[in-house]
Amino acid sequence: MVSLRRHFHQHPEKSMEERETTAFIMAQLNEIGIPHRKLSPSGVVAEIAGGRPGKTVALRADMDALTIQEETGLPFASEAEGLMHACGHDLHMAGLLGAAKLLWQERQSLGGNVRLIFQPGEEVGKGAKAVIEQGGMEGVDMVFGMHNMPSLPAGTVAGSVGPVFSAADYFKITIQGKAGHGATPEDAIDATVAASALVMNLQPLVSREISSLESLVITVGQLHSGTRFNIISGESVLEGTVRSFNPTIHDMVPAAMERVVEGIARAYRVEAKLEYDKVAKACVNEEGFTDLCLKSAGKVAQVAPEGRQMIAEDFSEYMQLCPGAFFLYGSGCEYPLHSDHFAGDEQALITACAMYAQVAVDALGQI
Repeated sequence: MVSLRRHFHQHPEKSMEERETTAFIMAQLNEIGIPHRKLSPSGVVAEIAGGRPGKTVALRADMDALTIQEETGLPFASEAEGLMHACGHDLHMAGLLGAAKLLWQERQSLGGNVRLIFQPGEEVGKGAKAVIEQGGMEGVDMVFGMHNMPSLPAGTVAGSVGPVFSAADYFKITIQGKAGHGATPEDAIDATVAASALVMNLQPLVSREISSLESLVITVGQLHSGTRFNIISGESVLEGTVRSFNPTIHDMVPAAMERVVEGIARAYRVEAKLEYDKVAKACVNEEGFTDLCLKSAGKVAQVAPEGRQMIAEDFSEYMQLCPGAFFLYGSGCEYPLHSDHFAGDEQALITACAMYAQVAVDALGQI
């Protein structure tokens, strides 16, 4: 598994462009002997048929990398300029391939089938939908996935019933004012001032319009405005993300944000347009299957307490189709996910492999 992980790490690929990664995974599955098929444009779905009839449990690992220049200094650092497995998907793929080999060896004892999903495009929220559209979830009775977590030590697994990963939305706000000389603001309409007011006035949606017992995050991650130090900007563009667990809150945000945008536009004499896309639903762990997975975790790892995460995952798309559970496992790194220095502990591969395999065995043994 270590050599697999290092190969993946050295050869990262963009979301929905994981063609070489797909070919490499297919070669590994061919070597083991597991039947599989390629998805378009990338991704792999494989099937291990058990020796006895039963239901089907799906195990999922994501494949894509991030547009980050790696600075780890590892001997197996990324060879692709500006691309890096900074979210640990290299660990995920290697762990699932390890579990695939174990399950294939024990297939005659399985009371049902194991579906292996190597999913593209998680980072852009498109991969799970592509898998579903191409039949990757047909006939699946339950689905299990995991993500490494650097704040947890290797050898630990964390999971709980209910919401675990938040819903995530994307927004873009374009403000049109009137450019002018920096010395004569009375002749211009300042888009930068309007954008600044908008950033500040979005936050009361969090602090004053929802219960203090609920969770909501509105982050403006980018604000681009102006072209020169002595020119009043005529256009500003803001981009950001919204995170929440509660579907009711999730649904109210677009209209509330539109109200604020319209109000700021009137107050600052600008034109403003809001574009709002719902990217991922919240991941909600189903009680019965999650309890089974927690028992599996206790057999192969130290079970750690872990709260909900405002991280988003398109694994939630699978959870709309059947009972699902999404867990975390420790990758023991001082740097966080999406850091250019992130490099997970390879001991985490043992936990990932064992957890994937144990969940499949326990699920098919109890259905």
